[in-house]
Amino acid sequence: MFDTLSDRLDGVFKKLRSRGKLHPKQVDNALGEIRTALLEADVAVEVADDLLGRVRTRALSAEVTKSLTPAQQVVRIMDEELTVTLGGEFHPFTLPGASPAVIMLAGVQGSGKTTACAKLAKHLKGKGKRPLLIAADLERPAAVEQLRTLGKEIGVPVWSEGRDPVRLAKNGVKEAQRSGADVVIIDTAGRLHVDPEMMKQARKIKDVTKPHHVVMACDAMTGQDAVVQARAFMHDVDTTGFILTKLDGDARGGAALSMTAVTGKPIFFAGTGEKVDDLEPFHPDRMAGRILGMGDVLTLIEKAQDKVDQESAAKAAEQMLKGQFTLEDFLTQLREMRKLGPIQDLLKMLPGVPGGKAGMKELAEAVDEGELARAEAIILSMTPQERREPAIISGSRRLRIANGSGATTADVNALLKDFDGARTMMRTMMGGKGMKGMKMPTKLPTR
Repeated sequence: MFDTLSDRLDGVFKKLRSRGKLHPKQVDNALGEIRTALLEADVAVEVADDLLGRVRTRALSAEVTKSLTPAQQVVRIMDEELTVTLGGEFHPFTLPGASPAVIMLAGVQGSGKTTACAKLAKHLKGKGKRPLLIAADLERPAAVEQLRTLGKEIGVPVWSEGRDPVRLAKNGVKEAQRSGADVVIIDTAGRLHVDPEMMKQARKIKDVTKPHHVVMACDAMTGQDAVVQARAFMHDVDTTGFILTKLDGDARGGAALSMTAVTGKPIFFAGTGEKVDDLEPFHPDRMAGRILGMGDVLTLIEKAQDKVDQESAAKAAEQMLKGQFTLEDFLTQLREMRKLGPIQDLLKMLPGVPGGKAGMKELAEAVDEGELARAEAIILSMTPQERREPAIISGSRRLRIANGSGATTADVNALLKDFDGARTMMRTMMGGKGMKGMKMPTKLPTR
């Protein structure tokens, strides 16, 4: 989402780094360019001006003007103040000890509210909770069926009995008490825009269910409209925080930068894709790092810890150290890596590889998603013995593997050559020769 904004800010900071000592006029020119970039990203005017006012005050202080690296100091200040604008400290989504804890989700139609309910249920289930989804959005004909489908996918029951949304929600909470669910997530009605009837129904559901959290789903792609909607819900329903949906979309992203600053309420989660797993806790400091091209290694590590089979990874590491890493091991690790999501998204979390930049594009092409899929298809077309002993793969076997995987014999040859090179390198390291004089491969064993 922040590719364009990140590129614009990177250009401004490059100009600053090309200078030595910074004068007030140069700082003001840079901040003027940043302001334009923020407004084009649909950040609220008052939020952009407040942010840059704080940055200017600190950037013109003695701390920066007397520094040997003033441009770096300005970037550091921008990072710190942007973190403040995004909410400052991380606000974890905590639930009370009451059982069931009740969460009410609100938002207009098209905001991704129903999907956000399922994502949140999946997230809480992963934390050991026993959620129940309540389908109280009876305004959109497909909403109930959509929630049932999603509930079945994630293994969470859905309550949808009744035609009065207020009574349905109330009875759903009673069902949670009866069935032993310890978390209730209520999907409430949305409309194409905020209107009195929508708010009236939301208030009634809130009154009868007494939710511990009223969370609003806001579509990040709608920019300032999302902020306007958030203000309206704050006034009528008093939300406790937000789930920012569609953060992976091709939009300007101003909602993410404006939401907390305008409402004073935290963003709890960010939806980063269409799958039910694509929900991340919102860390203001990490998001600021992504926007400024500093990466987000902590989130990348957490993704790996959450989605990668730790036992499988440990076994693969042991096999590598012994020089016994096979194509079967490689296939297993390839699948584990693909659980983390698209390669391009992972690259954006690496420091110095901001989204949309030429360096990231080149790196993404070197480890193309299609190449990983092709490598998996080639290995799956091999027999178990061929995966364990690639040396037995003759010319006729290579042709059979190529035909079976939809690849060419050149693709098969390339995969085997690169894999053999990587395995030889491991054996050399284990032989005690170490890393000295060795040329490290610059790509995965794929073509």
